[in-house]
Amino acid sequence: MKTLTETPTDGLDTTVGDLPPPTRDPLLTLLGGRLRGQRARRAMTRKALAEAASVSQRHLANLESGTGNVSILVLRDIAKALECDMPALLSPLREPSAERLLVDDLLSGRTDGELKRVRHALRGLLDLSATDRGRPTRVALIGLRGGGKTTLGQLLAQRLGFAFVEINREIERMAGCSVAEIHSLYGVGAYRRYERRALEEAIQIYPDVVIATPGGLVSDPANFNLLLSHCLSVWLQATPEEHMSRVVAQGDLRPMSGNTEAMQDLRQILKAREPFYAKADVSFDTSGKTLAQCFEGLHATLGPILALSRAPSRMEAW
Repeated sequence: MKTLTETPTDGLDTTVGDLPPPTRDPLLTLLGGRLRGQRARRAMTRKALAEAASVSQRHLANLESGTGNVSILVLRDIAKALECDMPALLSPLREPSAERLLVDDLLSGRTDGELKRVRHALRGLLDLSATDRGRPTRVALIGLRGGGKTTLGQLLAQRLGFAFVEINREIERMAGCSVAEIHSLYGVGAYRRYERRALEEAIQIYPDVVIATPGGLVSDPANFNLLLSHCLSVWLQATPEEHMSRVVAQGDLRPMSGNTEAMQDLRQILKAREPFYAKADVSFDTSGKTLAQCFEGLHATLGPILALSRAPSRMEAW
């Protein structure tokens, strides 16, 4: 049985010991949950975060379980390593303005459906999509690796007569090095900046395009909002087992390399990102289907939507 004194693993696990402490401070519990969520959305192992923030894995594990205290400077370093600000980890402590209090009161208790309508209304109010009348003719495929974004995206673009853009390939073209090298040499922040530039370029250049996005794009709110504002977003779903098997079948053994808990990590990444993937306009499940079945099903799902978006309005017809 694992005890509280044992060294934690470097995976994405969030447990420390079999028994929780008898009492937990609500603030530390809040912080622990925020840390776990931020780390999982970025697919960072506990070991990687500990190294980036120069904090021990044991201390980080205690923080995530809600049993450890933390200094302001350590919290600052952890937030920096997670590419977020400290209020994102402790937002209930942020001193709100009077206007924010009024807005928060209006949004309090609303369902996800109601909040989605508010988000769309805000886009129009803030003029975020004023130039996007052709939005549905840009198709952005989102989801975890192994979902079929590149393969299905290329086939869909060919069938529709659209351009095809794979964001990671565009990032490598811009940077002059591989995605792995960008991460190792310059960090996640630099990668996200390249990601935004590549997405902006695809939107500006192509009115009709199928875009295959990196799985972690949804972890950056600004980049994800840009995508949602300018593209018809499609979440390509699959079971965790199929995600893993497809990646390995393509010859990429990195998910399993030196990581005996790869499947557990994958499940936690999917769980953390699922609420964001679920914001897509369309969800399409590829589980248990052949490539041909996936492609025909996806085309049949999107065909009517794209045809509707290309139909002239009454004003245009007149």
